[in-house]
Order: sequence, then structure tokens, then C-alpha cells
Amino acid sequence: MRRITRLAVVAVALLTSGCGLESSFALPFDVGPGSIRPVPELAGVEVAVGSKDFTENQLLGYIAEVALVAAGAEVRDMTNIQGSNSSRQALITGDVDLSWDYTGTGWISYLGHTDPIPDEQAQYEAVRDADLARNGLVWLDYSAIDNTYAFAVTEEFARANGLRTTSDMAALIGRSPEKAVFCLETEFVSRNDGFPGVAKAYGFDAASAEVKTFGTGTIYTATSTGLCNFGEVFTTDGRIVALNLVVLEDDRKFVPRYNAAVVLRQDFHAAHPQVGEVLAPVVAKLDNDTVRGLNAEVDVDGRDPAAVARDWLVREGFVSLPAS
Repeated sequence: MRRITRLAVVAVALLTSGCGLESSFALPFDVGPGSIRPVPELAGVEVAVGSKDFTENQLLGYIAEVALVAAGAEVRDMTNIQGSNSSRQALITGDVDLSWDYTGTGWISYLGHTDPIPDEQAQYEAVRDADLARNGLVWLDYSAIDNTYAFAVTEEFARANGLRTTSDMAALIGRSPEKAVFCLETEFVSRNDGFPGVAKAYGFDAASAEVKTFGTGTIYTATSTGLCNFGEVFTTDGRIVALNLVVLEDDRKFVPRYNAAVVLRQDFHAAHPQVGEVLAPVVAKLDNDTVRGLNAEVDVDGRDPAAVARDWLVREGFVSLPAS
């Protein structure tokens, strides 16, 4: 069995100084092979896996780490880097060999485009091609995880009003304007790809809606307690599961796509193509329902994200635990 070495980032500022990342303690568990078998070409290969500093991205980082350990790699844990730009810089400079990122983030935040591409396949291909040409970064096939924003309602409200999609929401507002009560983030209220854009795309009057503005976390509770009928949420947030909220499908594909994918430097990918081969079946198993549940185990139940990642891989048969 191989052990992951967990490396905690103690000074992100070192990235910009060229000094690299610092490390500390080791994870307290080993894993062995399951459906992921040892890969001779990866035996002893050092792979530094990074992540951003929020729950979902940490979980995805740990999932990649545990899978690669089962394949025989020597994994260094560089998760929990503060901020998207720092995480990205760690990958470009070689402090990190691979990390997970999101297609919408790549297109808008890193590559500087203002208009997202609604179709997820087209958005992925645009990011993949542009980032490879411009920055020498390889985006592996994207997952079904789409961490974008949407509207959520309580299960009771959804049943009572026959709600499944955002089009259903718009139709309800047209019939019963008094039900157009929204809990939104301040920024979302005025962004072109936020509330005004949604209203225009789905044909309802944003100006006549009752809008209550909150911080992101408060919206979930406010929606679940009936303070508003419709809450702006992130589609993979674990609180959706914990509070029994229903996410309305963006059936007209208006909001930007934020599919999660593994990203590697071109030189590292060329030297170790087996890394992508090991991760491909794992990526194929991940979707919004799965990652919502995993996020909830961390954010609601208080479990360690590394253990949650390991246990999911065990349940799916990708890896095994030591016999003891």
C-alpha cells in the first residue's frame, strides 16, 4: 500500500517569488488497488496535486490523489491553495502537476473572454484549444459536474406549483406575479449573465419581482424557510441536499457552464499520459448529484474531505483499504 503525503500550503506568496510551496504533515491512511490497478509506468513517479481552497475543489483534488496512489504514483498533496489565480499559477510554474478547474472559469477568468458559450461541449472545446495554444495547458475530458448557478425552491413549493425547470418558474410568475419573490446575491441582481439576463431569456419581468439580497450562504436558509420562493444557488452545493431544496433545470441553457475537468501542463501530460488514463473512469463517474452528496458530508456533517474522497472511491470499487 502507498501513502499520500499531504503538503499544506503555508505561504501562497511564495508562488510569486519563485520559491515554490512549503509542506507539512502526512495523511493518516493508505490505499490499495481496486478497479484501478498498479500502472508500471507510474511506479514511483512524483505527482503534485493542487486544488483551490473551497470544499468541492479540495474533494476533487483528494479524489485524484487517492486514485493515483492506487496506481502506484508518489503523490504530493498541494491542495487548499488560496484563490483561483494562485492555484492556476502553481500549475503554470510547475509547483503543481495537475489540478481541477472549471470551463467557465478558464474561459472568462483566465482567458479573458466576456461572453460565455452556453453549450457545455462547445465551451469545453474552446477552453481546451485556447489554453493549450496560449499557455501549454491540457484540459482532459470534462466531467458531468457543472458548478454553475441556478434557482432552487423547496420540495413543497416545487410540488405545489409543478416546478421542474426555469421555464416552469417563468410560467408560474406569469400566472401569479405575487409569487415572484427571489433571494439573490447583490452582484447577481445586476449582472448581464445574472438576474436581468435570466429574465430576458425566459421572458419574465425582472423589475416587477420582489428581490431580497443576501450573502451566498444565507440564501440557502432563507429559501428553505420560505422567506423567498426562489433562491439563487450554486448547483453542486451540499446545502441543497441538507435543506431538501430542488434545483430548477436551466432548460434554455442560459447560464454559463462550469464543468469540472483535470488540467495538466503539456510537458507533464506528454511524459505521463497514464495519469489521464487512470483518472478517466473516475471523472466519468462524477456528476452533480454525486458531488452534492460529497460536499454535504464535509460542509454539513463535518467530515474530513480527504476521508470523504477516499471512502467514495472505495464505495465505487476504484480503490481498496488495507486488510487490517
